[in-house]
Amino acid sequence: MYTNFSVTFAIDDVSGAGVRGAAVARATGAAATARWALLVGLGVAGLVGCDSAGEAYSGAFSDTTPPAACQYSEPTGPVYYVATDGSDEGGDGAVERPWASISHALGQVPDGSTILVAPGTYRGVVRLSGHFDDIGVVIRSQALYRARLRPGAGDDDRMVYCYDCSGITLEGFDIAHAGSGTAPLVVHIQDQAWDVIVRNNILHDSYNNDILKINNGAHDITVERNLFFNQQGTDEHIDINSVSDVIVQDNIFLNDFAGSGRSNGNDTSSYIVIKDSNDGDDGYLGAERITVRRNAFLHWEGGPGHVFVLLGEDGKSYIEAREVLIENNLFIGDSDNPMRAVFGIKSASDVTFRNNTVVGDFPGRAFAMRLNVENDAVRNRDVRFYNNIWSDPSGTMERFSESPLGQTDSFAIDNNLYWNNGAQIPERDDDLINVSGDGGALLADPRLRAPTAVVLPSWDASGERMRDGSNSTCAAFTALVMEYGMPGAGSAAIDSARADQAPLFDILGKPRGSAPDIGAVEAE
Repeated sequence: MYTNFSVTFAIDDVSGAGVRGAAVARATGAAATARWALLVGLGVAGLVGCDSAGEAYSGAFSDTTPPAACQYSEPTGPVYYVATDGSDEGGDGAVERPWASISHALGQVPDGSTILVAPGTYRGVVRLSGHFDDIGVVIRSQALYRARLRPGAGDDDRMVYCYDCSGITLEGFDIAHAGSGTAPLVVHIQDQAWDVIVRNNILHDSYNNDILKINNGAHDITVERNLFFNQQGTDEHIDINSVSDVIVQDNIFLNDFAGSGRSNGNDTSSYIVIKDSNDGDDGYLGAERITVRRNAFLHWEGGPGHVFVLLGEDGKSYIEAREVLIENNLFIGDSDNPMRAVFGIKSASDVTFRNNTVVGDFPGRAFAMRLNVENDAVRNRDVRFYNNIWSDPSGTMERFSESPLGQTDSFAIDNNLYWNNGAQIPERDDDLINVSGDGGALLADPRLRAPTAVVLPSWDASGERMRDGSNSTCAAFTALVMEYGMPGAGSAAIDSARADQAPLFDILGKPRGSAPDIGAVEAE
């Protein structure tokens, strides 16, 4: 349960310990029982949890900072302008003489600048290039979601791409394909790309491949406060592929093809995949240090063989994803479309899945997870599940996990809450992971609202707001969490988490205190 508390930190210099830009913060006080390593210089800071003896829980990064606001902060440096009636040849970036394109503007401004893009539709490729490593450059839709980025007529290139770039923030845009015939990907970040932030955008309706792809050695990338919906075919909302130090936080992921006037083929893939498809060609062998936290996933319209979040995919001879932290997420089962499971792992190691809330009816092969390998690939290892809620208020859970024997070498599961509307949680002898293996299992009602009539917060451009009435991704996100993630009075989740495995903050950024709750949300 949320309680007010204060913590003081003593900072130890460990700059020679082989951790880039690191300092160790020892928490002291009644509410602090752990040591924490504060990692800086990663674009967004992260925490690695340690027990009282200083042993790390996991190599992945935990929560240290509150969610970003949807309200813009005031620019602190020079401000330049782009408008649909501007000119790259005759303009100088002043408000009276704006440039016409983001690509041109970015090539003209100094580090520390803000580029404000006026409302309107901007067609053609947006090339994000240049290195702004001292302060960074912000490219911002001047009015939230009113600057629309779309492909040009006959455009056969990526829409928005960042291949040789750093210190760039892209925020507040409506970015989508305009229809079939467009080149793959809506936004693409790869190669010599680092310290890039994609924040508070509406990213939707790819007609060719993924919505966002981050791959080929990019590192220190943050994706936060965005709304994603409607990828194309057997591809993803986000493909995180052969990269490191990527944080995906505070986003909404859903599909709503009818809302965009498209037919649903029930053939799309996972919302997020974390993997390595290209062996060691880019210097990476496996995606590493990836954090997925404080996101909402809902309204599955994909294929029956896929999951919301998948680690590994291609059946390689190496671990495809390692040091992965998945925490404080809300997974909502509000769709009749079958899926394989909520979460999947195929050849991954050092994975922590904790304080997530899974609620609703998820028709398909398994309710909670699928852990397997493809084509005799490397077996999963060091997979951990703590403090999660797995709740099916419909009471129709038929299989808890799909975890074939002999395909995961090591795992831990402890102190999770299970609910099948009073019915027994199903167990199978041919599955490695069952509720009976959880020594701290709570079999009780978390008192969560059943998501049977969810109003989807997909973007309605004609009304310039989400279809649930929200005017920002922040408002839509908070509404989903409060409606479907908040435990009711008397919930068994309240004050029942393992404190040594709980994040410092919950999905909305509230401190968890010394007696944290199970699941993504600290009850009020």
